Amino acid sequence: MGWFDAGSARTSVRDRSTLTVAAPRRVPAGFVPVAEALADSGGAADACLVLGAQLAENGVSLEEALRKLRETSHTVLGQDPVFADVRALCLSWSESTLGYLHQISCEDPMTGLASLAHLRSRLSEVYRSAGRSGTVPETHALVVAEVPTYRGMPDDHLTRALVVAQLGQAARTVFVAGEATGRLGLRRVAVIARRDTALSRRVALLRALTRPDDPRAIQRIWIEGLPSTDEAAGQLLDELAR
Repeated sequence: MGWFDAGSARTSVRDRSTLTVAAPRRVPAGFVPVAEALADSGGAADACLVLGAQLAENGVSLEEALRKLRETSHTVLGQDPVFADVRALCLSWSESTLGYLHQISCEDPMTGLASLAHLRSRLSEVYRSAGRSGTVPETHALVVAEVPTYRGMPDDHLTRALVVAQLGQAARTVFVAGEATGRLGLRRVAVIARRDTALSRRVALLRALTRPDDPRAIQRIWIEGLPSTDEAAGQLLDELAR
């Protein structure tokens, strides 16, 4: 640790033993954890997963992020970054960017489901319609379905988006009375459903329609109670979307 400084100049150091006595090698700003991981093990996929999201949140383009990763790899190892590191950085960056787009749009572009922002708006309409009666917890609930966890299933946003779209289609098949169905984060679908005598049967049917073929897969579909205020409901949606 502490062998690298953020910067642009490069200082040639032959091996780790000389790092503690020679001037620190310079790496791009923010890439010090990646450089240290490369020096320790020659790979930095975990560090790239964390850094990719941070770069996207800071408005750094994917092209610039990859250029700085290449510069860091050449500084530390004298070669281009390995595929695993590039993949981790790209996936993390793209997932963070898609998450932001989902928040500001009415429709999730990858699944066609309502976005978190639109779902939040529809839920606010429910609370406004209830007025001061405070009856929303008795009249409505969220039905939440989560992407099943499969052993050996690729964990990337394209695979998850496909499964989320399938969950959303199944939810729309079951809840056909105009209920809002939207995407919550990267792994969940939610329906703003009425609390009536058929709710439990609809949830059971949704479970049956989406039951994984692999008996070892973990599937979660549940009824989430709504709080008494619109503000608290918004916080609940944000929490479920994480």
